[in-house]
Amino acid sequence: MQVHVELPEDIAQAMVAGGQDLARAAAQSIAIEGYRSGRLSEEQVRRLLGFESRLQVHGFLKEHGAFLHYTVEDLEQDAAVAQDVARRARGDARTHNALPGE
Repeated sequence: MQVHVELPEDIAQAMVAGGQDLARAAAQSIAIEGYRSGRLSEEQVRRLLGFESRLQVHGFLKEHGAFLHYTVEDLEQDAAVAQDVARRARGDARTHNALPGE
């Protein structure tokens, strides 16, 4: 879908003060506000702005003060995954360090 917006010249000039393309500035503003309000996901922001990775999205959002939506449940899941990885790494280290015949 294409959207056309008419802006007074002074507002358009203020939006592109840094030499940025007005269409890009508008897309970024939509992405930032959409993410802050919860209407757009990280994936939607990535597609809207043409980023190739989540890390690019994270950097963009951080740069614009739109912090990631990270819940207590996300933290608990990440902690469980980290504990599982650490447990497996300890098990692999024991297997590799065992003497022949043990």
